[in-house]
Amino acid sequence: MSDRQYGILVVEDDFRIADIHRAFIEKSEGFYVVGMARNGSEAKALMAEHAANIQLILLDAYLPDVEGLELLWAIRRDYVHVDIVMVTAAREVETISEALRGGVFDYLIKPIEAARMTQMLTRFRREREALANRAEMNQDELDSVLARLKPGEPLRAKSQSLSQALPKGIDRLTLRRVIDALADAPDSLTAMQMARIMGASRSTARRYLEFLVAEQAVSAELGYGDVGRPERRYRLLKTAHDWLDSL
Repeated sequence: MSDRQYGILVVEDDFRIADIHRAFIEKSEGFYVVGMARNGSEAKALMAEHAANIQLILLDAYLPDVEGLELLWAIRRDYVHVDIVMVTAAREVETISEALRGGVFDYLIKPIEAARMTQMLTRFRREREALANRAEMNQDELDSVLARLKPGEPLRAKSQSLSQALPKGIDRLTLRRVIDALADAPDSLTAMQMARIMGASRSTARRYLEFLVAEQAVSAELGYGDVGRPERRYRLLKTAHDWLDSL
């Protein structure tokens, strides 16, 4: 993936949840927090001032001064370049249906697992970068970007070569080493710990770990280091070796 940074606006009235979102985003490669809004008025003001730097909004459905869905439609009308993800405790089908009609990029129901948030951010970045420098796409290319295939259907046929099956910068042998290291670890690992095991840089270790998270072979969660600062930790899922063998 490129080194481009994507700005996120967090719209959440609960400051504790907002701070969790901020910490998670700041640990996620390729993203940064442009601003934090506790209500609709603050969100509109931040959008008016920083719209050019905001590509994604995390929007709660319950805000003290406006319905989240009402704000969704207003943003969708005034800022067509921005994607919106509903991050809310609202489980009502009516709310979900309207949000989907409003073109939300994703809908995350609280409490949110770190792996699910990672999946959303990875997909967002992948789609943005895939579309950034293309004038047109055929159906197969578009389906690959959007991953709009039936559940359980592989994204790529096994007959394809390995160079086609894995993205640039991801090597099969190194993937195997990362998966084996996670399997042998007594607990989850940070990117820095994995880098030491691999004998590689932290950025390289993180690239492989985040790829595995996106492929749902590894889960990621926020933990706390020796100095009490949040850090991203990675844990192997049981299907990881089967997934790699299927490539």
